[in-house]
Amino acid sequence: MKSVFVLALICAFFGQSLKAQSPDEDAVKKTVNNLFLGMKTGDSTLAASAFAPNSILQTIVSKDGKNTVRTEPVPEFIKFIGTPHKQKYDERIVFTKVLIDGPLASVWTDYKFYVDEQFSHCGVNSFQLVKGEKGWQIVYIIDTRRKDQCKS
Repeated sequence: MKSVFVLALICAFFGQSLKAQSPDEDAVKKTVNNLFLGMKTGDSTLAASAFAPNSILQTIVSKDGKNTVRTEPVPEFIKFIGTPHKQKYDERIVFTKVLIDGPLASVWTDYKFYVDEQFSHCGVNSFQLVKGEKGWQIVYIIDTRRKDQCKS
């Protein structure tokens, strides 16, 4: 009887760790991936579809030991993506954490940014998404950027 109880505990533990992603988590990841696929391919329509109206795009700039926050208008970012350019902008992300509560999702991704195949910088993205009539869309992004202490 004791061994049946231990086996049940082991199954319960591993069952939770092997739990499949929810459809919402898949959809949240797809939205984030569409942003970066649009950026990589120069498809401003795909990138723009990831954003909700009035979204905010910010980066933390560290200079001379001081941190400031720079805001970039999303329409300018989308225009930049869609303007013809020779280089390929390739932000390679790793989904570290995805949290969802009803219509709110919070996503944390480590990233490395490449121009063509040349490493440029790394950091972390923090996304806030809302599920609305058009599905999951990004309402807020803030990121860090650095050239050193990048994970392999």
